[in-house]
Amino acid sequence: MHVRKGDLVKVMAGRDKGKEGHIILSIPKENRVVVEKVNLVKRHQRPSAANPDGGIITKEAPIHVSNVMKVCTSCKRTTRIAHKFLDSGKKVRTCKHCGATLD
Repeated sequence: MHVRKGDLVKVMAGRDKGKEGHIILSIPKENRVVVEKVNLVKRHQRPSAANPDGGIITKEAPIHVSNVMKVCTSCKRTTRIAHKFLDSGKKVRTCKHCGATLD
């Protein structure tokens, strides 16, 4: 997957197109990510110890990873990710526009 947990991403397609948020959860087996304040759904919650009242709660649902793009922290643009090897042999992600390191 081209994005990781904690990355700032922008939604490029779907109901929430144009919204930005950080990735809360990554699900590589299903090629999906959960982005904060994006794709909000309402779910019925039974009363439990954690939530004694129960009721209807609003939470984020997963969206397909192809619908999000990483936002570069230095140039503030959505970008594709390039991979480069440093002299130490470490592989890092870089911005295709400005060449800044994203890790």
